Amino acid sequence: MNRAVEHIRRWHDEFASIRRDLHAHPELGFEEHRTARVVAERLTALGIEFHTGIGRTGIVAVVRGRSTSSGRSVGLRADMDALPMQEENSFAHRSRYDGRMHGCGHDGHTTMLLAAARYLHETRAFDGTATLIFQPGEEGYAGGRAMIEDGLFERFPADQVYALHNWPGLPAGTIAVRPGPMMAAADRITISIEGKGGHGAHPHRTIDPVVVAAHIITAAQTIVSRNVSPIDMAVVSLCSVQAGHPGAMSVVPRTAQIVGTARTFKATVQDTIEERLRELVTSVAAALGAKATLNYERLYPATINSTPEALFAADVADGVVGRGNVIRDLDPSMGAEDFSFMLQQRPGAYARLGQGGAGDGHGCFLHDTRYDFNDAVIPIGAGYLASLAERSMPLPDVGDDRG
Repeated sequence: MNRAVEHIRRWHDEFASIRRDLHAHPELGFEEHRTARVVAERLTALGIEFHTGIGRTGIVAVVRGRSTSSGRSVGLRADMDALPMQEENSFAHRSRYDGRMHGCGHDGHTTMLLAAARYLHETRAFDGTATLIFQPGEEGYAGGRAMIEDGLFERFPADQVYALHNWPGLPAGTIAVRPGPMMAAADRITISIEGKGGHGAHPHRTIDPVVVAAHIITAAQTIVSRNVSPIDMAVVSLCSVQAGHPGAMSVVPRTAQIVGTARTFKATVQDTIEERLRELVTSVAAALGAKATLNYERLYPATINSTPEALFAADVADGVVGRGNVIRDLDPSMGAEDFSFMLQQRPGAYARLGQGGAGDGHGCFLHDTRYDFNDAVIPIGAGYLASLAERSMPLPDVGDDRG
């Protein structure tokens, strides 16, 4: 078994308690004041140097090895924020707040990085500097970008940067990482339609924006199927339509709005989707006598692992969970992740940590109202993060094999 995992396992109960406390007190993006305070208090108790207010509510801790003569530095990132959703669990550590829940496991990510920080600080079995990045606002707030804009990598250099996200779809104790695409780019689509309102009994006197919306939604289904190569992965989903009032059955509204998302891995595909959608929206509306505009917001870029670092991360995982428990060809997800901003700045890799399936009581997927992080994998995830730092920055008298 990996030395870091075994070392951290001795603190399992302590860190499981921290994780459950964080779960009970979820905070949304850029509101993680209590979470940041918990992190800061733990780092202070351990005697670890840290800096607050990076990207508003983010924290960066710095752990130096027994030697720093190599000049190397490695960044390890965990996200801290929760989701605006109602938890439906009944266990004691369920969310204490209505409409807020750790439904994506960021409470576990924060805890694992804290455990890795303690291990690295106590052992210092590396030559270089480990930068531990506790990031706010991953869930739609681009907290990763905010930290970068706040000088993250200028103030705290990192030759490579790594992140780990739990994945209920994989067995507990497995790690999945691959070169290239891991998560898609996420774009927000907002289509505003302006017609002419009137009485539903006299539709010839109106320009019905609901009909226009229906035609746009139908036509949009051809964008991927007829404009994007079948070899490339892309999704256009129009998920919300707002028009009129349910209680006004005979009122044709003047306006309608469609909201959705596009997911891609290549910038050229992203460009194609935006261009075709813009043409489609304006032309369909014009053909029906209405006006429509598209607001296309590029929120998160694709999460693309650099090849050398992804292969290295997989090799490190071999030494943590065993070669048979490392998945090197996991299919990319069409979900999005703002660690992508950090990977645009530094080479690195984003990996998934299996936390178990339905057979062991952790069958809820991410963003489910009954989701909970599996505390059993805390030592594995923390040991993996710590091993990335050790293996990236080996002490001269130890060599490169830290498994």
